[in-house]
Amino acid sequence: MHYSNALSRAPRSVVVLTGAGISAESGIRTFRASDGLWEEHRIEDVASPEGFARNPTLVYDFYNQRRRQLQSPAIKPNAAHSALARFEHNFVQAGGEFLLVTQNVDNLHERAGSESLCHMHGELLKSRCLNSGLIFEWREDLGFDSVCRCCQQRGNLRPHIVWFGEMPCHMNVIEAALTRCDLFISIGTSGNVYPAAGFGQLARYAGAHTVEINLEDTRSGFDEVVLGPAATRVPEFFNSLLQNS
Repeated sequence: MHYSNALSRAPRSVVVLTGAGISAESGIRTFRASDGLWEEHRIEDVASPEGFARNPTLVYDFYNQRRRQLQSPAIKPNAAHSALARFEHNFVQAGGEFLLVTQNVDNLHERAGSESLCHMHGELLKSRCLNSGLIFEWREDLGFDSVCRCCQQRGNLRPHIVWFGEMPCHMNVIEAALTRCDLFISIGTSGNVYPAAGFGQLARYAGAHTVEINLEDTRSGFDEVVLGPAATRVPEFFNSLLQNS
């Protein structure tokens, strides 16, 4: 596979968006099923401030299970994660600007070596104080008995996850990068959840070439669509892109 010649010159600024599809190939279940349930729970019950207020025990348990799964030995970065980290290193070393934006709450990009990274939907291995908003690394189970490091109170911590109705993280940084980039690539995301679903359009308005790498064409108006599994297509695409930079 060769990188498209649609760009008149090699890119100087690249923004990549990744979604559940890239982590699914590492064994992490995609969060939302076709029936609208999230691992057999209603979305509003486990992914909203109202759901947490109504039944915090359910929400704590839901994310505790996912946190344990993420830390199991079987879950590892795949070839797509590694290819993105390798591209970032080489591209930045050559003077390019790069930002990786992920909708995923796992740490597989970090484990693969990515550094310029924004978790727009939060991080599973972090907790947040309900009073101060301070964020802490958190790898064990979270619950009513967990003591907050800043206020020293029990029951004041919640998962550091962006729930429905809440503002995604790092939006100022992400939007600024999108307006400067000349290449935007979306990997393994359905294109149905905003604001991420609008990133391609924002990049196009700024004059960027846009590419989708996915199992299926989402018909979201990308300039170029590459179909296939991320663990195969992402290394092919980004290796070719480095050769043409």
